[in-house]
Amino acid sequence: MKLPDILAFPDVKQRIQEALAEDLGAKQLDATTFALVPKGETAEAHLVSRESGILAGGSIAAEVFRQVDSSIKVIQKKADGTAVHPGDVVLTISGSARAMLIAERTALNFIQRMTGIATITRRYVDEAGNPDVLILDTRKTTPTLRTFEKYAVVCGGGTNHRYGLFDRVLIKDNHLAHWIREGGSLAGAVTEARKKYPELLVEVEVDTVEQLKEVLTAKPDWVLLDNMPPPVLRECVKLCAGICKTEASGGVNLKTIREIAQTGVDAVSIGALTHSAPSADLALDFV
Repeated sequence: MKLPDILAFPDVKQRIQEALAEDLGAKQLDATTFALVPKGETAEAHLVSRESGILAGGSIAAEVFRQVDSSIKVIQKKADGTAVHPGDVVLTISGSARAMLIAERTALNFIQRMTGIATITRRYVDEAGNPDVLILDTRKTTPTLRTFEKYAVVCGGGTNHRYGLFDRVLIKDNHLAHWIREGGSLAGAVTEARKKYPELLVEVEVDTVEQLKEVLTAKPDWVLLDNMPPPVLRECVKLCAGICKTEASGGVNLKTIREIAQTGVDAVSIGALTHSAPSADLALDFV
């Protein structure tokens, strides 16, 4: 699996800088470390996994240490997207003891959160048991941290849905409620969106087979089949064959994902990948 270079993404290094500033405050002060650790003291530490999971954010954690002190030496021992187990060393860090202590919590906050997302994503991918079905994330992400969280989904074997409001048309129920109130039709919404933004994929949410039949006359690129039971999903997949791709959403959990993935849909989107992932247990151990 080839992963993108997350440190090359716009604003990622800036978000790390802001996270460190949040911890140090206006005075750029770590009162405990500055009181107890001599300025010139050096140390070596290992960032270690305490549980099994799928790693994400190793390069982010390394960047945190380097932003605090560019002379710190960081070696990434485990690659993002790979399995880690209790006791595995993810990073080795050597240099200023003060800098390590300043960076510790911010580095852990990023890597624990991202590894938790990658781990739960891999559980959904494995439980789906169908490599032909994309496991998609959503926009249900932590504000300002979407890039980090969507990268973690990819580390877990998932696929990114649209990044934001700007890179795909996704016509949902509230859009349709307004459009229809103004006299438009479901198919007309697809046609209008494609006319305004011909360079973007157009996806539309439907709740019933009847709605689907209407929107298919406008040939959207994708339909989002919302909260439909597997028998209805299978019927919808047949109707969409040769016209558009299908995304199942709503009511998806680890108990239901396999049955949903066997209906023939092209993708399943799961908000829980980002909004409900527990942080993984990693720690910094000085050696």
